[in-house]
Amino acid sequence: MSSRSYLSLYAKSFNWAGFFLPKQTYLKCSALYDFCRVADNIADNNDPIGEKKIKFLEFKNNFYNKKFDDPIIKNMWGLISEFNIPLKVVHDLLDGINSDIQENIKLDKKKDLLIYSYRVAGTVGLMMAKILKVNEKNSLKSAIDLGIAMQLTNISRDVVEDLNNGRSYINLDFEEIKSTIQLAENYYENSFYSIQKIPFSLRFAILVARRVYRKIGYKILNKKNLNNYKKSGKIYVSNLEKIIETLYSLLDLIKLFLINKSDDDIQHNHFLINEEINLDERI
Repeated sequence: MSSRSYLSLYAKSFNWAGFFLPKQTYLKCSALYDFCRVADNIADNNDPIGEKKIKFLEFKNNFYNKKFDDPIIKNMWGLISEFNIPLKVVHDLLDGINSDIQENIKLDKKKDLLIYSYRVAGTVGLMMAKILKVNEKNSLKSAIDLGIAMQLTNISRDVVEDLNNGRSYINLDFEEIKSTIQLAENYYENSFYSIQKIPFSLRFAILVARRVYRKIGYKILNKKNLNNYKKSGKIYVSNLEKIIETLYSLLDLIKLFLINKSDDDIQHNHFLINEEINLDERI
């Protein structure tokens, strides 16, 4: 695996947090991200829909047939074997990405939004938790929550860009954007206490990633109205803000020590997702 990966090129916030991981763990997380990014790039590129469908089917077939001359696929199967990642979770991820390969996308229900967010990001949170050696069931559910929260943040940030690409996950309405960020807040909160189940040497990086990504939502709320939101372009967290959020993450680390709250007490908001996808079978 190369240290110059898709993670360092595309995912600046995650790459920042990855600085606090041991190198070998970072490389394994990077291999997972590379697999997700290669699949996602097929859905996001400018090819005609028919060509995308053919390329995506070829990628899926190469994955399931273990085409190990592709290092991205070989590394992913290495992670599946080493960390006992259920194939159903990978299948959910690929289903989510595949759902983006159509001319126009319109999600009208909260249930559809949450299922989509689970598929394209909750799955990644779950697989990442496996790599970080999290095994307790409720903690793995919280890892799904963190992935969903981050995806809801993404969707809230990219409404205009997504609409330009024929994708409407939520409406271009500031009240709806705000409510989506508030929904994300619920999932961010539910993700917190499970972080104490991560081995100590890996814990801080996840706290940093959580804080830096959550900051994007706060910056969106600070736009106050749709006009300011639209004028701001792509909202991101500056390096100075990342430093500040990293310092706040030190307080989170202390809080995890001081507050004795079990992850078993968390009421995970998975009811709508479980109507269609049995998450217990994935963890």
